[in-house]
Amino acid sequence: MKADPTVVLEGYTYFECPRWHDGRIWVSDFYTFQVLSAEEDGSDVRVEAEVPEQPSGLGWLPDGRLLVVSMRDKKVLRREADGELVVHADLSDYATGNANDMHVDAEGRAYVGHFGFDLMNMAPIETASVIRIEPDGSVHEDATGLHFPNGMAVTASGDLLVDETLGNRISAFAIGDGGVLGPRRDWAVLGPMPESTDMAEGIGQVVVAPDGCALAPDGTLWAADALGQRIVQIREGEGVVDELTFDTGVFACGFGGHDGHTLFVCAAPDFNEHARKDQREGRLLAVRV
Repeated sequence: MKADPTVVLEGYTYFECPRWHDGRIWVSDFYTFQVLSAEEDGSDVRVEAEVPEQPSGLGWLPDGRLLVVSMRDKKVLRREADGELVVHADLSDYATGNANDMHVDAEGRAYVGHFGFDLMNMAPIETASVIRIEPDGSVHEDATGLHFPNGMAVTASGDLLVDETLGNRISAFAIGDGGVLGPRRDWAVLGPMPESTDMAEGIGQVVVAPDGCALAPDGTLWAADALGQRIVQIREGEGVVDELTFDTGVFACGFGGHDGHTLFVCAAPDFNEHARKDQREGRLLAVRV
């Protein structure tokens, strides 16, 4: 169905990683290098952090301290009680492209994906991994050989779901003792695995490009299709069962609002860094579902 969104925030560059936390919507704006929060209707905008190397994934430790991915220098930063940003974890031993989206669990354990190659300059496609960060900041590589691991969520049964944006699939990993990920398995197959490592050809072989995502109470995964101007609803073992279409590119989504039934959607004309960083066409939209 066609979405009928309202505009929550506009005039920014490229939003990612919408998170509902403490009664506010939080989001990263890539090219103003800011983490922002606002009321549900977009009022009372606050700059929560400034990340010069480009913010992405967001999450919180059990004591309330913010974690934010710093993409270009491949770090996760921690905001202390006085507002100072310090290095929580250095991912550079494992991240072979920009660090990207992140899921932080209730114990403060973080899972972070990375590009694996120079996406914005059309380098040949290479696989990447999910990096696990313990609450003390120690870093481990758990899942390798993934096709652009992106948005993540944890199911009620204790599996980590990982969107593989260039792999036409959602992968699942059983979370074992100490947060260690088990073997990869298909959670939903969205199309054939692309065969070409040429960026232009490889993208042409993508049927659904799952980007930022969120789990719904019924266990379905709602994911932005980075190439399709839509949010798709995905069911385990079935694939896409419904969609919300938009008049613009959409790249991440998250549930929140006063009753949890607002889907916040990060929208922009495209994901091209060279176009987005000099424009102010990024918007945060809201759809009631």
